[in-house]
Amino acid sequence: MNKDLEYYLSLPYKMVITPDIEEGGYTVSCPDLPGCLTCVENINDVFTMFDDAKRCWLEAALEEGIEIKEPLSEENYSGQFKLRMPKSLHKTLAEHSKEEGISMNQYCLYLLTKNDAIHHISN
Repeated sequence: MNKDLEYYLSLPYKMVITPDIEEGGYTVSCPDLPGCLTCVENINDVFTMFDDAKRCWLEAALEEGIEIKEPLSEENYSGQFKLRMPKSLHKTLAEHSKEEGISMNQYCLYLLTKNDAIHHISN
């Protein structure tokens, strides 16, 4: 398949909208396309400006021969991974999950989700 501009424009790239507290308005970026960002004053302009920034970024990348990453979908992930840990941590997690009345798997998922949310808020 010939991966041209229209192909890349049809892909579901993630858009991140960040309010600009100091200047007002918003910064809109695309994590999968490093350096692809735009600024808007009005939230209603986000989609138009993002599409324009994405188009310009992709055109430049194609002209310069820069590798263009395709967005990852959830289909790329199974929802499972194997984790090795010290026996002492395993014991502690098992005890805490029993105290909470949930499986260790549910307890670890809760801890990971909570920590991930805290990590993203602080960044």
